[in-house]
Amino acid sequence: MKVIHFHFGKDGGAERFFVHLVNALAERGVEQTSIIRPDRIWRREIEGASRVEESHFRNLSLDRLLLPLKVRRMAEREKPDALMAWAPRASELMPAYRGCIKISRLGDYPPRLDYFKNSDCLVCNTPGIADHVRKLGWKRDIEIISNFTSTERVRPIARETLHTPADAPLVMSMGRFVERKGFHTLIAAMRKLSGVYLWLLGDGEEQENLQKLAADLGVADRVRFAGWQKDARPFLAGADIFVMPSTHEPLGNVILEAWAQGRPVVSSRSEGPQWFMQDGENGLMVDIGDADGFARAIERIANDRALGARLAERGHETLVGQFSKEAITDAYLKLFSSRR
Repeated sequence: MKVIHFHFGKDGGAERFFVHLVNALAERGVEQTSIIRPDRIWRREIEGASRVEESHFRNLSLDRLLLPLKVRRMAEREKPDALMAWAPRASELMPAYRGCIKISRLGDYPPRLDYFKNSDCLVCNTPGIADHVRKLGWKRDIEIISNFTSTERVRPIARETLHTPADAPLVMSMGRFVERKGFHTLIAAMRKLSGVYLWLLGDGEEQENLQKLAADLGVADRVRFAGWQKDARPFLAGADIFVMPSTHEPLGNVILEAWAQGRPVVSSRSEGPQWFMQDGENGLMVDIGDADGFARAIERIANDRALGARLAERGHETLVGQFSKEAITDAYLKLFSSRR
């Protein structure tokens, strides 16, 4: 089986899943080509599983004009079983080629459908995204196939690496430092949490504002900006509680990663987590933007180890039962072969 991927994302949860899926498909014998932007920090993680080609694919670049033609010629030459575009922008280069199934994978809510004029099927990673594209008028095939993450447990990073007391309650969050991730709400919650430390993994346009907010609120001495990490698992394993405060989150892959390392989770009531989390069962849920609510939820878990252990165990059960590597890889393989 052959698959050609086009992926022009940067560094985040969607990219981590892309790496996981490409490697999982390679383990099942799929021959793959991945067209990605230059200098992606995760390129090395797929090089053993996929042939890699690079393209800038910018609006005002020659690549923007030539890449759709290149992809069509590649498809005509290699005769893949599937062409797979990751996100709306990548879907714009989908050629009008009839020799295989043409798939656009959606991890967020697209504003319109014209990106997908040459796509046969939209793969939505939550039911909410599927409902959204139907309401926009999509009449062709839809599959709901979610994400998976590695369930391997790893050794925790030493807290002294980030100058954090060994006995202090430790909260962690991660993602792109953009407004919708809600990190400003989490930093505001820290003002109510005496003695609690926070690790933030990631980078992005809001980093300077977040650092200033931490200083203005008097919590900078307990907040650690750890940068973007190629492997976040040791940091997750070293934390006591994982928090996802996003104002908009179609799925919440970071929650799955936290559950994989046995961490209890506090999440906002954003779109994705409301699909697979139940408040008080496999995590605690807080209204979007409610800094005091996040502080109370964090404090509940920090003060009740039995509660934290139960939430972490139930979360791991959800991960294994609903987001297993085998089931999700099987679903993609079935889809890729549907036009044979």
